[in-house]
Amino acid sequence: MSSILAVGLPKLLARGPGHHFPVLSVARFISSKHNADLRRPPPYPYETRDFKFPWTLMEDTEDRFNQNSKIIVVEGPIASGKTEFCKKLADELDMIALPPANMDMFYKRGDFDWRSLDAEWSNENLKSYDEKTFCKDPKHFHTIAFQIRMLQLRFSVYVDALAHMLSTGQGAIVQRCPFSDFIFIEAMDKCGYITKRHKDIYYEITRFTLPPLFKPHLVIYLDIPVSKVKENVKKRNNPWEVNSPIFNDKYLHEIEDLYKNNYLPQISDSSELLVYDWSDGGDPEVVVEDIERIDFDHYDHFSNKMREWRQLTTKEWNNLRMLYADEKSDLMTAFNTVERYDCPELAYTGDDMMEIEEKLSKTPEFYYTKGFNPVKDNVWWKTNTDPKDRNIHMW
Repeated sequence: MSSILAVGLPKLLARGPGHHFPVLSVARFISSKHNADLRRPPPYPYETRDFKFPWTLMEDTEDRFNQNSKIIVVEGPIASGKTEFCKKLADELDMIALPPANMDMFYKRGDFDWRSLDAEWSNENLKSYDEKTFCKDPKHFHTIAFQIRMLQLRFSVYVDALAHMLSTGQGAIVQRCPFSDFIFIEAMDKCGYITKRHKDIYYEITRFTLPPLFKPHLVIYLDIPVSKVKENVKKRNNPWEVNSPIFNDKYLHEIEDLYKNNYLPQISDSSELLVYDWSDGGDPEVVVEDIERIDFDHYDHFSNKMREWRQLTTKEWNNLRMLYADEKSDLMTAFNTVERYDCPELAYTGDDMMEIEEKLSKTPEFYYTKGFNPVKDNVWWKTNTDPKDRNIHMW
């Protein structure tokens, strides 16, 4: 402890009253790794260690930042090439590209996949429902539960992006985000896949969950027409997408219209926005050049652009880092605040829950908290009963 105090005490004293004064929140420009020195301190192990005393004595969050410490979201229609683009952009900007939200994150724990139990459940309501099932049967009983879980997963990935950026200083790139998820619920509603009651519940959930999240610094939209979406889907030839009823002009046009007429105008009020015609692909290096021209700190006091990121104090930066990196489970519990007993599609009966508990008690990957599975983990010397578990436990 003496060595910690030797490092931390001078830093604490050096802060003085300025610890509560606003500090630079947004660097003006993003630079490619070829045009700037993007070195950072060694990454803080935020996935295994909370940012609390005594570690808060030794560093402040903004000490890790460089000009690329930002959140970028890549949006676009289905099959527009977002995944490959995110990887290339992350490499050019020395950022991390987080995997897109998908139902494997919900159903898989280690080597075990909950979907393997489908043949053992006593009724249809307990069977899995993921992207593949939605493509085959979009009017299924579980469609609304599926989309709410996708919202949860996008929320979880986005919180991880914020936690990573604030804890390490490395920028993060996310494919789609919780702020754009409403596009799919609206398209489902317009195509008759869900009911008005389902949509009301969805928006009630977003009112409880989205407010704590800071908006991204930059949104990039890769635009391709509906005809190209259908062509790309056909080319990638995924079995569950071939002849899927969802890849019709109405559903795909609804997604396109909602992006262009609703989401992009809304998000451009708070974030920078770049839009590209990606019908025939494109060159990520050209996008990087456009990004380097954006001035992220040229707004006046009354502008909504970057409002959340501007002029935070050191204490506010540290608290924000703790919120996303250390208190993710608290943010996720907000999804449980909405209980609608008029929607059986979102609830299990007592018998169903007993059956789930019985099955999962025989499945160590689900039954034990991450890192405390006695079948695979050495738990003899572990005393922390609430380790950071980034898996999402939802029924």
